[in-house]
Amino acid sequence: MSVGTAFHPRTAPLNRKLQWREWSGYYAASVYADHHDIEYNAIREAAALIDVSPLFKYKVSGPDSARLADRIITRDVGKLRVGRVYYTSWCDERGKVIDDGTVARLDEGTYRWTAADPSLRWFRQNAGGLDVEVEEITERLAALALQGPKSRDVLEAVTGETWSDLKYFGRRSSKIGRIEVDVSRTGYTGDLGYELWVDSAEAVQLWDAVMAAGQPFGARPAGMLALDVTRIEAGLILIEADFNSVRHAVIPDQAYSPFELGILGQLVDFNKPANFVGRRALEAEQRNGGPQRRLVGLELDWDGIERLHTAQGLPPNIPSAASRVPVPVFSGRRQVGKATSSTWSPTLKKAIALASLTASVAELDTRLSVEWTVEARRGSVDATVVDLPFFDPPRKRA
Repeated sequence: MSVGTAFHPRTAPLNRKLQWREWSGYYAASVYADHHDIEYNAIREAAALIDVSPLFKYKVSGPDSARLADRIITRDVGKLRVGRVYYTSWCDERGKVIDDGTVARLDEGTYRWTAADPSLRWFRQNAGGLDVEVEEITERLAALALQGPKSRDVLEAVTGETWSDLKYFGRRSSKIGRIEVDVSRTGYTGDLGYELWVDSAEAVQLWDAVMAAGQPFGARPAGMLALDVTRIEAGLILIEADFNSVRHAVIPDQAYSPFELGILGQLVDFNKPANFVGRRALEAEQRNGGPQRRLVGLELDWDGIERLHTAQGLPPNIPSAASRVPVPVFSGRRQVGKATSSTWSPTLKKAIALASLTASVAELDTRLSVEWTVEARRGSVDATVVDLPFFDPPRKRA
């Protein structure tokens, strides 16, 4: 049975259509407005508040906390300074991804860890022989994403502080009134944005303060439908859509190495002094030429979409909501992969998709085709392999 997050007393009255979805046992609003495009526009043109509290959250502390993190993640924890955040993945012994998430260093011996899937058992299994404590704090800690080009203005208005000095993937503590918050310059939209981490007991007061401060800047709440479009534009992967955790894989093709998942491969540090779970398997994979699959972006040809609709006597129509339904990708008549997430990009005015492709056809500018169905009649649309992310505004890092 799903339950509301700590922000539910505020998000529930705003969700007048009662459009909810389940996220890790919590209610998550699909959309608040009459249409999610309104919320998408807030993310891309103003500011939006997104309840991301259902993320699994862990506190790792103790004298050996850094050793535990180094034992698990693919990045070098020795380079993670206090006040910084890593995006990273962690793997099993075969080098297959269990999950991806963030690791924030709060002080010399304390880390805040987020994950999409439950990871407490895995962390504790790997803590054998270490002086470290791993606590799940998912229910105790609420999280509010403040995203969009005006998000810094809203944050400065509500805190009374300057935030232009907080670098991308940085974090620091602050206060909003008497509320203690931890602010990280992170997010899942590919835009300028922050995430506010707060004790669940203070969540409602935080929501009220940020909403009030955001009114002059056009801030509004945004749900999962708008978030899905923005994260695809940003080339950000989603578990159970663009990849499976190896723990849930029932066939080999459902298990992925970091090098098959775009940016995650770039975040594998073979120069780190510490061994990490899956390192030997990943080194062997690289010695053998790398994995046989790659994550890429695809831009779909509008003319092809229009042609398939015209053949059915229909005007061209693309759903405004993102799709997580995988569809085949072809080179000629040979299937070479699948498009995993796709959407119409209102900003780019293009149909785009994330795709897992055979490495031999994953080079930039390769011409392929994607299955496209109109009124139960299958056809195909030409597509071009492009670099990720699709949308990467300078303000994200400025």
